[in-house]
Amino acid sequence: MLVFAPIEGRSWRGTISVPDGDSTDAVWQTESYIDYWPNAYHSIVNRSASKGTRMEGRKLQLTGGSTYVVSLPKKWVIASGLTAGDTVFLETEADGSVSVRPRPGERPEARKKVFEEEGDGEREHLLRKLIGAYISGFGLIEVKFKPEQGPFVRRIARDFCRMVIGPEVIEETRNAVVIQDLSDPAELSAEKCLRRMYMTVRAMLEDALAAIRTGDEALARDVGQRDQDVDRLYWMVAKQYHLAHTAPPGAPEGQALAGLHNHRLIAKLLERIGDHAERIAGTFPILGEKGVDTKLMKEFESANASAIGILDKAFHALVSADIDAANEAIDARISHQKLVDGLSHHVATKRGEELLALGAIADSLGRAAGYATDIAEIAINHAIVTAP
Repeated sequence: MLVFAPIEGRSWRGTISVPDGDSTDAVWQTESYIDYWPNAYHSIVNRSASKGTRMEGRKLQLTGGSTYVVSLPKKWVIASGLTAGDTVFLETEADGSVSVRPRPGERPEARKKVFEEEGDGEREHLLRKLIGAYISGFGLIEVKFKPEQGPFVRRIARDFCRMVIGPEVIEETRNAVVIQDLSDPAELSAEKCLRRMYMTVRAMLEDALAAIRTGDEALARDVGQRDQDVDRLYWMVAKQYHLAHTAPPGAPEGQALAGLHNHRLIAKLLERIGDHAERIAGTFPILGEKGVDTKLMKEFESANASAIGILDKAFHALVSADIDAANEAIDARISHQKLVDGLSHHVATKRGEELLALGAIADSLGRAAGYATDIAEIAINHAIVTAP
């Protein structure tokens, strides 16, 4: 525990108690190198502009043989409204530094985005703006509109809230709707999102072809509905990535930015695999009732199992930092492509809609495996960076 107390001038003093019960004091009487500014931008600009300000190294000193004593900048203490006897809060950052906060759990005020809806009547146009604001990390979104546009905007606002994780309509007036993002990234981290996406798209690949083989229309529709869940998780990961970019220094959202970059890339690849599973299921109206001949279906199932196998190895390599498994996934792409090429040759003998539908399945199985090998390549990069 650190106990801080400002002393006269620009000097500062503090007490640190270490876990084993010992403590040491350290006192500095030199010019403090920490200047307080209202925000990080002003701090950087003013410190750069001030010729006399520089960072100084200071040694800890023992007081009483058991206590470390350091001090806080008096200007910061006064500006933070602290007095003697108050408690400050410490947080260890990813780089090993320690942040000192005047109050616990401080979070920046949610950013707000306001849209003036012009009323072009295009549902997708407004939806894209709402999704863009959500991904960009705006915690509050307000849509202003003319009273006659109320039913249209309110319906889209509710559709948007169902499409993504967290946002809810918290306020409605005659000419405005306010949406607030209530999600907590700590409760659904990027890692959890990726695991859910992986399990979902894997099952979608299995079920998409099974629906065509068995003529199960409900299963084919369910694959399409699950693709919406994958999209929701992808947008959540993308939002966390943008929040990390806009978070103030020391905020939890700003930590491990490089890892979040990889997470977003992988989430996008998983989202693409889900799209191709949906594309396969989308051929049901053409192939579901008519069916696919047994020999050709077995070839499709072999290619599908190969694509799923590559995905399994790639994701295992990612979570376990296993470079060998990642290389196995990448190398398996060669044999998988031979299966897809053989399928394409047999599909070419078909005609009309059947040719297009079967060709779409073969193409999607090839692309799904390609995206899985991309995940394996990222897994190698991740393993190298995190290796001791």
